[in-house]
Amino acid sequence: MDQFKPGDLCPRSGIYDVVHDGVHQDKHQVTMVKGESFPPCRHCGEHPRFTLAISAHHAPNHEHFKK
Repeated sequence: MDQFKPGDLCPRSGIYDVVHDGVHQDKHQVTMVKGESFPPCRHCGEHPRFTLAISAHHAPNHEHFKK
């Protein structure tokens, strides 16, 4: 499974598992939209790694909702 780090562009919209440095935060999930940059952490900087857990379409980019 692909892992992404802060500054990488999100390849697919969805929910991502995030693993930090293990000191200040347990694994958690965030929502990302395709094309956004994965963010750094305010506490451990560039350490977080993001792995896609659940792929999902961002509604404005889905073919059934485009104008």
